[in-house]
Amino acid sequence: MNLKTISEISKKLSVSTRTLRYYEQIGLIESVKRDDYAYRTYDEAAAMRLQQILVLRKLRIPLKQIALILKSENTAVIIDTFRQNLSEVDDEITALSTIREIISSFISRLKESIHQDIKLNLLDDTTLLEAVDALTIQKMPLKEEKATADLEHASEKLNKLTDRDVRIIYLPPSAVASAHHIGEGCEDVVYGQIAKFINESNLYERKPDFRAFGFNNPISRGDFGTQSAGYEAWVSIPSDMEVPEPLLKKHFKGGLYAAHMIPMGAFEEWAWLCQWVMSNDKFDGAWGEVRVTPHDAEMDWAMEEPLNFYNVSRDLGNGTDAQQLDLLFPIKIKEVK
Repeated sequence: MNLKTISEISKKLSVSTRTLRYYEQIGLIESVKRDDYAYRTYDEAAAMRLQQILVLRKLRIPLKQIALILKSENTAVIIDTFRQNLSEVDDEITALSTIREIISSFISRLKESIHQDIKLNLLDDTTLLEAVDALTIQKMPLKEEKATADLEHASEKLNKLTDRDVRIIYLPPSAVASAHHIGEGCEDVVYGQIAKFINESNLYERKPDFRAFGFNNPISRGDFGTQSAGYEAWVSIPSDMEVPEPLLKKHFKGGLYAAHMIPMGAFEEWAWLCQWVMSNDKFDGAWGEVRVTPHDAEMDWAMEEPLNFYNVSRDLGNGTDAQQLDLLFPIKIKEVK
């Protein structure tokens, strides 16, 4: 049997190892354990299935529907699933066509006003306003990927964040309990330790507004969203609370962050958030700004916050396909020169 390691598959198909682990966690693919190798490996069937998943994702098919398509032996069910998605695409095309027509109308009317030397208030045009208002009920989620070269080209056009996709938030200072692990399944290990600590310390009662954060440690040397060999997770705690080993108590100094929400598994959007920060005219990245003591020189500067962690931590490992994460990129106000 020709087996590929998780790193080989990740590199060959340009998909992060953490995304591979997530797809396996929700049952989309299966790995094979090799006696002489401690990590995940994949056979040719799994690699082919993964390629199918990636193509369907670029066609903007949700993961739950992908699972249905791959598992179903009923062609009618598969056709119906594609028709649902085609209908959504048609809705978007209609909405975009309307937008195009309205903008073209604006241009034409403005050109006329220039020649006639009159001031035209387009926003008083009732017909145009009604057309624009109708667009607000259209479903237009243009944030995902479209048959190899064509799909990649479409992805480049669509996979960009606008200001409406990013929130600027301030995270306040807080004492945190920190769990750190290097090795296979590091994220599961540290969040398991954090969940155990929350339950055993009765943090639900002592600090019901607790929040959790996680990041690579050591920092990944690959693309944004790529998991490294280690991971660290925090949970905020009362300042006078002690933590048991192997957890450590740290102090998070807080700071300003660019936040973008993703569904679990969409880690490629880290690159989109980074691009948004780098091209922003109001904020600079605060990469390298120390915001925790004691500080580990190998830790990542960007973090992820699992949302609704109060409830997620009670049943960690179940329903994670519905979990949402905030991607948090450290920023600072751009200096005026």
